[in-house]
Amino acid sequence: MNLAHLANHLGMSKTTVSRALNGYPEVNVRTRERVLKAAKEVGYQPNPMARSLALGRTNVFGIIYPLLPTDLGDPMFLDVVAGMSSALEAVNKNLIIAPVSPAAEQPAYQQIVRGRRVDGLVVGRTLVRDERIAFLSKAKFPFVAHGRTELNAPYAWFDYDNEAGIRMAMERLLGLGHQRVALISAPLELNFARQRKDSFVAALASAGLSADPRYLIDNTLDRRSGYQAMQQLLACSPRPTAVIVDNHLSGVGAVRALLDAGVEIGKEMSVIVWGSMADTLAGAHVTTIDQPDPHQAGARMVDMLLALIDGTPATDLQELWQPVLQEGATVGRITHHR
Repeated sequence: MNLAHLANHLGMSKTTVSRALNGYPEVNVRTRERVLKAAKEVGYQPNPMARSLALGRTNVFGIIYPLLPTDLGDPMFLDVVAGMSSALEAVNKNLIIAPVSPAAEQPAYQQIVRGRRVDGLVVGRTLVRDERIAFLSKAKFPFVAHGRTELNAPYAWFDYDNEAGIRMAMERLLGLGHQRVALISAPLELNFARQRKDSFVAALASAGLSADPRYLIDNTLDRRSGYQAMQQLLACSPRPTAVIVDNHLSGVGAVRALLDAGVEIGKEMSVIVWGSMADTLAGAHVTTIDQPDPHQAGARMVDMLLALIDGTPATDLQELWQPVLQEGATVGRITHHR
């Protein structure tokens, strides 16, 4: 039996019956009791889709993402998304990923918010100054940022400590006597890349060293650009003795370039890559700055989003997890220079 049949059976309007079933306060107690009793007697089951529409909820959460070809082969990204999906499935809700071209990203946010097509959003790859987050914040639309941004208003965010991760890597390299250290970065409008570079420069400065501009290469976020960046460093005279790559997608290309050039990694050149390198380079046991529990991180962002929708203030929903340095075979003292 559907809602229309139940309303006919009771001689009431569909609106009154729906409001009684959903506990609206304007329906008096006697009417509500009568509707609930009749619904039970005839075995009425509410349509979950119609119910969610009546409550103004879709039970769908979204990520609008300018997907790069590398993302679908990126186990870290897929792990985080899997964690989000599992957490939502556990509460009978769904996750959608809407791939968009970078140019269509802002209009896609406006469309989703205007149409209330999802109950909340996770915003990935945050920028130093992020129009998407500024827009959602102003529209008072529920979101959790996966990463941070410069914004005056409080907002919910989840991130790993970018400064601490680079500081750990630098302490390791400086402690082994490295002074010519290079950094291969993602595009610096990305907040994580900016924070990691700032931490790198600060760590050099506190060791009394300055950053050689030739050793700072940015705009790398895939295998090819990582490969080219490492070739550029190998052409420097003198070469750096150690390199930090701030993202694992470029890290694969950077390590490959060293292997192809016949450089002894860990002896002639030390390398630390941010992000898990498992299963990406057979035989190269890379030292990494690891972001633990990506699956759990995805689930945590969903919990934060649900809490935000239930009224928890954004200021109580800001979490910074700590990265860890995973020792590999790609870091060592210099044995000889080239």
